[in-house]
Amino acid sequence: MGIPLTRARRTDRLRAAAVVEVTREGPVVVEARRPHLVPPSRRGSLSELPYRNAAEAPDAVVVSRRTAAGEWADVTAAAFATEVSATAKGLIAAGIAPGDRIALMARTCYEWTLLDFAAWACGAAVVPVYPTAAAGQAEWILRDSGAVAVVAEDAACAAAIAEAQAAMRATGTAEPVLWRLDQGAVADLAVRGASVPDGELAHRRALQTPATEATVIYTSGTTGRPKGCPLTHGNFLDEAANCHALLHPVFEAVSDEPAATLLFLPLAHVLGRMTQVACVHARIRFGHSPSLKPAELRPDLAGFGATFLVGVPYLFEKIHQLGRVEAERRRAGRVYDNAVRAAVRYGRAELAALAGEGPRPPLRERAAHRMYDLLVYRKVRAALGGRVRYAISGGSSLAPELLLFFAGAGVLVYEGYGLTETTGPSTVNPPLGPRPGTVGQPVPGSAVRIAPDGEVLLSGGQVFAGYRGPGGRRAPAEDWFATGDLGRLDEDGYLTVTGRKKEILVTSGGKNVSPAPMEDRLRAHPLIGQCLVVGDGRAYIGALVTLDTEAVGQQLAHLPSDARRTAPATTDGRPNGRLSSAVPLHPAVLAAVERAVAEVNSTVSRAESIRRVRIVAGDFTEERGLLTPSLKVRREAVLAAYREDVALLYG
Repeated sequence: MGIPLTRARRTDRLRAAAVVEVTREGPVVVEARRPHLVPPSRRGSLSELPYRNAAEAPDAVVVSRRTAAGEWADVTAAAFATEVSATAKGLIAAGIAPGDRIALMARTCYEWTLLDFAAWACGAAVVPVYPTAAAGQAEWILRDSGAVAVVAEDAACAAAIAEAQAAMRATGTAEPVLWRLDQGAVADLAVRGASVPDGELAHRRALQTPATEATVIYTSGTTGRPKGCPLTHGNFLDEAANCHALLHPVFEAVSDEPAATLLFLPLAHVLGRMTQVACVHARIRFGHSPSLKPAELRPDLAGFGATFLVGVPYLFEKIHQLGRVEAERRRAGRVYDNAVRAAVRYGRAELAALAGEGPRPPLRERAAHRMYDLLVYRKVRAALGGRVRYAISGGSSLAPELLLFFAGAGVLVYEGYGLTETTGPSTVNPPLGPRPGTVGQPVPGSAVRIAPDGEVLLSGGQVFAGYRGPGGRRAPAEDWFATGDLGRLDEDGYLTVTGRKKEILVTSGGKNVSPAPMEDRLRAHPLIGQCLVVGDGRAYIGALVTLDTEAVGQQLAHLPSDARRTAPATTDGRPNGRLSSAVPLHPAVLAAVERAVAEVNSTVSRAESIRRVRIVAGDFTEERGLLTPSLKVRREAVLAAYREDVALLYG
């Protein structure tokens, strides 16, 4: 199984899409810019997309939805536009006026997409609320956004909203009306709006322009109170049109069937939302799955038939780890490890050949690859649904070795980079030249600049105008948005993000250390679940680590019976003091973690290396408040929860 894009033809159109202009200051590249492939929209809005699709291709399948029987049912462009109209008329009948905001608290589902486009059709903006949000968080978002209505998925979401409503009443703040999806809200709206004329809907759509507010997304943030990011219809349209023009021609060229994807990222998150809009814009069939957890996601992936995915590093890390666990279950752990090494070598050679920078793998490696494809790689692809040949990953970085592994296994994963404030991706690895370890080049119509202190600055039609509240708006002449991330550009305009300005650790010896790259590499190990590198103001760098209990169990199950009887132990009293554990662990597990840390340390200087590691009890989860809904670690929350373990690292 070779890299799928080696079959893509390098047409003039694709070469033109790859043009990136770089600016240097001396020998250093300080700016990269890519021209628009699609000019910015001067009129219209997202509300027109369902109706345009219905007029141009009424029988085209644009969405597939789960039925009560668990089957996938296709929804045509004409049928979707009809449902959008019925729901939008219901919102009008319920008193929703142009410019109003409607909050939506639900997992990723068909109704989310339907309500999004219905709200836009009636002139309203949608304010996402994560379904895991506490009542206090929901109250802040409802109060700050001024939402006049809120749609909750189920009883749990409704309970949080009811508590928020009560708090708003107590302070004399107008509370939003509550509708529930599990109590037939969509059907009720359709009945209520039956008497609203088509002309009223057409009038409201005509009032909207690219500058009209489409949504207010509140940053999930790893620290502090969420900030509201208003994004316009133009922000989404510019991003969707140009990303589609860049990526889709290549993906289409190598697919034996029409492109399709399964949405499983939270639609409350900008990346999931942008993917939804891009699919409707391009008439790419998509479906919905409510969970990011691989065990819950895999049945939907298997039945839907996606050809590409948009995910976060957590998904790809877990698929890799689960492959190792399943191999151990079959007593084939050594085979899996050999296959991983072979895939990395093969992927590196194939990507070089794809970029025109080297030959394809030699015959011996191609023969080994065919063998491992039968034993390992096809199972990796099956875990992603069987038909997926490419994916886009965002939210945080992936270890380069993991990207090369998936490339060697027949799935190209393109890393991108963006923020809520930039309507999703601002950079992405180009299809004909992915470069593992980077987050790619600017998307068409945008630019990246590196400030003198190393901060990444972004510009383009996808960048928002400023946060809600006093002082939040950016000045019209302020071309660049400061991201708070640190990075560098290479000679070809590829961006490498090296860390967050606020997360840089400065040891007591004055060494600046970026924790993210080491954390990425540690998480790639099959035994390690989550990790946090610490050491700010300390004499050396340390790390808190959680273990994947299933992977640990599989490793122990395949030890010789006499070795399994070895008593579990902690390592607090070991002479070298490098590794300690809050829970009893088998020496073989401890040794494996030590090897993983040593491997990571081999990639950095001694001053940056991890000197001590503490294996902690429990895991970093969203339910414990230690991860954001997009699965980023809340650093301050973890440090507070494990303060005693941190103290032991330096005791």
